[in-house]
Amino acid sequence: MYARREILKGATTASLAGLPLAAILADPGLARAAAAGLDEVSVSTSDGRTVKAALAVPGQTPAPTVILIHEWWGLNDHIKAVAADYAKQGYIALAVDLMDGNVATDPQGARAQVQAVKANEATATLVAWADWLRSHELSTGKIGTVGWCFGGAWSLNASIATPVDATVIYYGSVKRSADDLMKVKSPIMGHFGTLDKFINKEMVSGFESELEKAGKTDVQIYWYEADHAFANPTGSRFDADEAKLAWDRTTDFLGENLM
Repeated sequence: MYARREILKGATTASLAGLPLAAILADPGLARAAAAGLDEVSVSTSDGRTVKAALAVPGQTPAPTVILIHEWWGLNDHIKAVAADYAKQGYIALAVDLMDGNVATDPQGARAQVQAVKANEATATLVAWADWLRSHELSTGKIGTVGWCFGGAWSLNASIATPVDATVIYYGSVKRSADDLMKVKSPIMGHFGTLDKFINKEMVSGFESELEKAGKTDVQIYWYEADHAFANPTGSRFDADEAKLAWDRTTDFLGENLM
């Protein structure tokens, strides 16, 4: 089901043209303008719920698809603007919502949202969207998952729950067993910050050990001299150089595996 939002015109379009994604994301007005061009779509899950997402479609189809999974803030203009940029690159980009439309503006609210997420429901949501994209009339059938922080963990979880063609994790929890990781059919790319106190070397080393036990060799793990959320231009820990390097690696990885 589609509900077309108002198409951007005039000065708004001009203000976005040619701007790098980081500049758009750093400006709430520009991010809102980019987000406004997306469609709202919905799908029914296996457990009887109706869930919504924001969809960006490239000018040329059929096209490969990417599922974008938000940070703990929820599905906000930031992640929708990222979806719009992926569409410019030639992907059908779906920014999913795992928090029932709730968007937090402070860490306390974001933490409460994360705690309210039911793992079985989030899994069913992501599987439903993967099935929807796989059979979409404009899709090539190829699917990648990309997630940040909370969404980074769910990018991995989605790839365990349903077959995809590429999995990208930005500083998300990777505490999964070898038995779980054996279910991942796609290559994996992970981006982590050396200054991150939670998603740290110990956790990622354990992840790599479990991947080895699972026989997973198509894995690329990258470390950056940066903190958690280093790729988010709206935060105080944003590192422009490291974020660009991670972005370039991600786009190359998706291109190799989806295009």
